[in-house]
Amino acid sequence: MPTFTYDAIDISGATIEGTQKANTLGEARALLIDKNLYPVKLAEKRGLMQFEITKEKVKNKELLNFTRQLSVFVTAGISITDALDVIGEESTDNVLRRTVGEMVDDLRNGSTLSAAAAKHPQTFPAYYVSMIGSAELTGKLDETLTSLADYLERDIETRATMVSALTYPSVVMVLAIVTVTILAGYVLPKFKPLFEELGTELPLPTRMLLAVSTLFTDYWYVLLTLVLVAVVVLVWLFKSSAGKPTRDSLMLRLPLVGGVVRTSILERFCRILATIVTAGVPLLEGLRTAADATDNTVYRKALEGAQEQMLEGVGFSTALSQTGLFPGAARQMFKVGEETGTLDKQLVAASSYFSRELKERVKKFAAFFEPALIVFVGLVVGFVAIALVSAMYGAIGGMKGQG
Repeated sequence: MPTFTYDAIDISGATIEGTQKANTLGEARALLIDKNLYPVKLAEKRGLMQFEITKEKVKNKELLNFTRQLSVFVTAGISITDALDVIGEESTDNVLRRTVGEMVDDLRNGSTLSAAAAKHPQTFPAYYVSMIGSAELTGKLDETLTSLADYLERDIETRATMVSALTYPSVVMVLAIVTVTILAGYVLPKFKPLFEELGTELPLPTRMLLAVSTLFTDYWYVLLTLVLVAVVVLVWLFKSSAGKPTRDSLMLRLPLVGGVVRTSILERFCRILATIVTAGVPLLEGLRTAADATDNTVYRKALEGAQEQMLEGVGFSTALSQTGLFPGAARQMFKVGEETGTLDKQLVAASSYFSRELKERVKKFAAFFEPALIVFVGLVVGFVAIALVSAMYGAIGGMKGQG
């Protein structure tokens, strides 16, 4: 049973610290109230084995469920603290349950929902907090939560589509690497002593294969060094802040892959900005939030430049057009929306357009990648087979000539 630490006030007004065993955060709070203790701070006590190396993050699916449930409770007129209590008790995700519990404590101490959510950036993205804050000012929290849930659902569906389309090519690529490694590191070395005993001149393909085999057997440290260097470079590109700009720029320039990445960024940007603008957030603030939610540093830097231009009086569509990162169709939609006062609808239309474009690009990439990998594996296996067979025929012919 989990243990919760608390800071509470008793009936005399004194502050008391202690621990309380309970199944859930809500149960722990109820037990403390039964003891005439009003909890000011209540959190789950974590053991030594529960500390994690990386920051805890709630999955998008859990955030979607949380948002849907909160939207239903708010629409039904239930107070936010009571709604969060119920959601926290029913949640099966430990991280989300702790987060909700801390938010309830903040709300009971006079905090707003957006301020409480802002303390947990690993759970609530910047655009999420911004939209909640705007909804609190406009009184449209139920509508905003519904819009957020719809966005999260579409985002999850888009990611699932991409993962599904790229799963088979990824499996084929792994099999190709494993095949080449086994052939070069295990199969070919078995034939090397035989070829040396025959003493005949080997065909060029066979000599090439034996050279590769030698790299695996005699010069394995060179191969290991190359692998380690590749791992270091990949870690630098994908994990370090210094390598991220290089990686992002490179990803946008790769054939086929660049189109998929670019369309994915545009779809996410338009979808987030449409949701934010619909919730009543000012356009400039919404653009800043959508830019912060963009993973690619190339786009983020360009969007930051667009924000500066808008502060100087340049229109939204003009500022984005000058970045050179938006296609003509999107620029036209932005311009029409800005001129007619229907920017929210045009952003929704643009996000739908890019969503369809993304699905098509993923399909095309998968359609090219799959046969390309299959052909690659076939060529490698065929080359090995030809090299071995030609060497054997050469050896047999040499033996007959000697006989």
